[in-house]
Amino acid sequence: MKVLIGIPEMKAAALTLKARGKTIGLVPTMGSLHEGHLSLVRESRRRCDATVVSIFINPIQFGPKEDLMRYPKDFEHDRAMLAAEGADILFYPDAGAMYPEGYKTYVEVIDFQDRLCGESRPGHFRGVCTVVLKLFNIVLPDLAFFGQKDAQQAIILKKMAGDLNLDVKIEAMPIVREADGLAMSSRNTYLNAQERKAAPILFSSLREARSLFEKGERRAGILIGRMKALIATEPLARLDYVEIVNPWTLAPLDEINREGLIAMALFVGETRLIDNTLVGDERKD
Repeated sequence: MKVLIGIPEMKAAALTLKARGKTIGLVPTMGSLHEGHLSLVRESRRRCDATVVSIFINPIQFGPKEDLMRYPKDFEHDRAMLAAEGADILFYPDAGAMYPEGYKTYVEVIDFQDRLCGESRPGHFRGVCTVVLKLFNIVLPDLAFFGQKDAQQAIILKKMAGDLNLDVKIEAMPIVREADGLAMSSRNTYLNAQERKAAPILFSSLREARSLFEKGERRAGILIGRMKALIATEPLARLDYVEIVNPWTLAPLDEINREGLIAMALFVGETRLIDNTLVGDERKD
């Protein structure tokens, strides 16, 4: 596995692969890799000739009171994991290269970015779209793989790619969970022992909503009310939001007539966790 730090080196490697007729898969990450990330690497290797994994903790998607400085980092561990999985290239740029002095260009997907997590984290998705577009231009992927845990992110990036006529297909892959249902996330490492026991309340509430839906309940207010009541039983959990939206437009739904995305975020202690499930049209996460 090659480790490339410079943007010119990564672009040259991508152009060489393209000249040889190879397809490129990209797995963008912020490091602190876990099984969820590795499942994306495996899918990329299965479907593409070459797999590039980027590790870049993107400063412009963090708010002023968020966890940029303490975001978990373990580059050597990540590199060993990726080498064992057979990744072809690890792209590891630094912030100075990605955002040099005088940088002034940002990408926004209007309306989509201001809902759900965007309401709680203003500017977050502007930072996500900007860095992902930069990675697409550097790595030249045919396919890019993201986790369904970040459902809003995947929906926004698909909208960006379509609106800007990008030659990349974005794939949102199934959520990878711990044995107790907690969605795998780098931020899970912030949880102490008590908080870790409380954290599966996210999955429990989503499972409750899915169960009601499968029994015939279609009213969003009823489903959300049951989720809120369940979350309220966990003293360490503090709800940020729970909403049911159209999985293509993120528009709120009063009733699920065909399909819906049930999305939520809550704080367990001081750690903000997100999760979601798709319902309708026989969808499963």
